Order: sequence, then C-alpha cells, then structure tokens
Amino acid sequence: MAAPHRTGGQAPFIDLPVRPEQSESPALYDWALRNLHQPLTVDQLARRAGMSRRTLIRRFHTDTGLPPMRWLLDARLARARELLDSGDLTVEAVARHCGLGTPANFRTLFKAHVGVPPRTYRETFNSAAANSR
Repeated sequence: MAAPHRTGGQAPFIDLPVRPEQSESPALYDWALRNLHQPLTVDQLARRAGMSRRTLIRRFHTDTGLPPMRWLLDARLARARELLDSGDLTVEAVARHCGLGTPANFRTLFKAHVGVPPRTYRETFNSAAANSR
C-alpha cells in the first residue's frame, strides 16, 4: 500500500466502512461500527446476529467481500484515521477508541495498513496540527 500523500494541507478522503446496503443484517453492522472500541470476536458477532459462526462468515463475505475480522480491522483503521485527522487525542486514546489494543500494536497495524506511522499521518493531515506549526 502506498503512503498517503496530499500536498497543500489537503485532508485525505477516508472511505469509512459502512453497513452494506443489501445486507440482511443491517443492525449488526451498525452495532459493530458503534462498538469498535470493544474487543469484538466472530463468535460474539454471530451470537448478536443470531446465526452460526460459519453463516456469519459467509454473510460477511457476501455483504462486504471480506471476512468479519478484516472488515472490523478496516473499520477500526478508518476510525483511527478520522480521529487523527480531526482531533487532538493522544495515540493511546485513539488506540483505545478504535479497539486497536496497545499503542505499540496500534502503531504497528496503522503503519502496516496505512503506510505511515500515526504521528506522521496526523502531522500530514490534521489541519489543527498543521496550523500550530
């Protein structure tokens, strides 16, 4: 994945994971997006949706093209990008709000999937951080 880069302080477009329009379980996706800060598992999602683990995995694949945990990771990373872009929360607080574990785990996942560390991302795209320089 290429590192995000925008010149002139332009904020990136963040494609946030949303509930699929044609889903048979729209409430599950909405609930998961509201609870990203919680440690969510496939079994927990399946119980919440009232279906077996295997059926949930098939349903996620049909609805999103992704396995449930990958969809959750993408949703968490998108939320982290949004918080880094628009707020002044610490990296620790962003990790907590997004359910990405320890700050070290968050930094590792963020860099692996976004292409730059959270601090660099914030310095590049957060308008408040850019204005304070």
